[in-house]
Amino acid sequence: MPEAQPLTTHSINHEATFDLDSTNAFEGPEKLLEVWFTPSPELLPMSAQPDGLKSVSEDTWKAMLDIVRCKVLSTVRNEHVDAYLLSESSMFVFPHKLILKTCGTTTLLSGLPELLRIAAQKAGFADGGDAAAVPYRVFYSRKSFMFPHKQMHPHQSWKDEVDFLDRWFGSGSAYMVGKTNGEHWYLYLTTPGSELSPPLTPQNEMEDMELERRHTETKMLQFPDAEAPIFKNIGGGRDGGSGNGIFDETLEVLMMDLDPVKARQFYLEDASAVAADGFRKQNGDDGDKRGAEDDESDRKSIDSGFADLPEDLKSEGHALGAVVSEACGLNDVYPRSKYPDACVDSYIFAPCGYSANGVIPHPDPKVATTHYFTVHVTPEPHCSYASFETNVPGRQSGRETAEILEHVVKIFRPGRFSVTLFEAKPVALESRPYREHFHDLSASRRSVRMDKIKGYKRIDKIVHDLDGYDLVFRYYERDDLKGGAKVCRGF
Repeated sequence: MPEAQPLTTHSINHEATFDLDSTNAFEGPEKLLEVWFTPSPELLPMSAQPDGLKSVSEDTWKAMLDIVRCKVLSTVRNEHVDAYLLSESSMFVFPHKLILKTCGTTTLLSGLPELLRIAAQKAGFADGGDAAAVPYRVFYSRKSFMFPHKQMHPHQSWKDEVDFLDRWFGSGSAYMVGKTNGEHWYLYLTTPGSELSPPLTPQNEMEDMELERRHTETKMLQFPDAEAPIFKNIGGGRDGGSGNGIFDETLEVLMMDLDPVKARQFYLEDASAVAADGFRKQNGDDGDKRGAEDDESDRKSIDSGFADLPEDLKSEGHALGAVVSEACGLNDVYPRSKYPDACVDSYIFAPCGYSANGVIPHPDPKVATTHYFTVHVTPEPHCSYASFETNVPGRQSGRETAEILEHVVKIFRPGRFSVTLFEAKPVALESRPYREHFHDLSASRRSVRMDKIKGYKRIDKIVHDLDGYDLVFRYYERDDLKGGAKVCRGF
């Protein structure tokens, strides 16, 4: 008898969604923080709670997010992940890691000390009552900001962010990927098992300290007998321990200069019109059965179907967000026909803007894992931007990564976009040379396909061989882009 799929639940924070004002959230490019406390959920320490970080209450996470300056709109949960849709982007909580992605003028890194405290004191990722948990690995990344002068400490420059992170992690590595006078992307990461930089200085004292880079030698922690379970589940790469094999990948697409027609899909007024049309069809109203008096009444309304449209399909929120997810084609990236237990949690803002989290359980009930995707859209023409991120492996979807990319790009038709692709390189491959050779050949074939995206020309490609995985950065411009690319010189 096949095992049942994990139960997925969805809850909405009506208090946070009431009178939500998103008119000033125009800085679309997100800050992205991933903090790993073990390489996989199978390797939680003995001191940890049974569900690790998932054992932490939602109220505790909300208090941390208050520091970051964002609110929880809704939550989707199953046994593998808690997916939080936020007023400014998303948070995903797994037993062994947390992914936090925020846009606008949020102060994401300011929440890091509290995150480490929560991991130690609430989730049990510390021995001997330590005040802060020591992460297994930390990743922080973002593209160049459109409006860097509007950011708050510690996000006013990349140097400030690196200095902040170095105070905690000592000898992390910082990269700028791309052209200094063109499209570029920043990455900070620690090596597996890096220690915190002693002493753990209180935050209020840290802000007054003179900025100074540390060059402490990175110290490695040993994980006894870890190779076998890591290789079995994820190969020691980024997507720790979800039964994903050795070819795990995390794809992030950052899109600028959205096609104006495509961008209108993410305006409240246009989304309501789509909802009204669907509502009329669902209720068998084709317009022919109404009399002259009804026609006169309809002409006074914004749309002939708006008068009887339910309130939640005329105002910002989750109901209208679901309409947009279906109409724009986002639901078809990982369709229900293949992923029957997938859940897409989406929200449309007033007067415009859109966010969605997708929780994607593996289609095979024998494989106990859940992947995710997240989408965020700022459609205003002077700062149009959209992002798509997923860790659903291409081989699992039945489509190559390039096909997923083309599907997403077709939804927005951006003038230009960048792609970062992380692919796990198993540490265990060092002792399995034939598998390493096969991995390299497969990656090479996929790379050729990624360089040929329909309707676009690849302008830039940069490859980094980092500890445990490969990072490939690509930048594209649309074939018919007029006037050249807008050069972003943000920090």
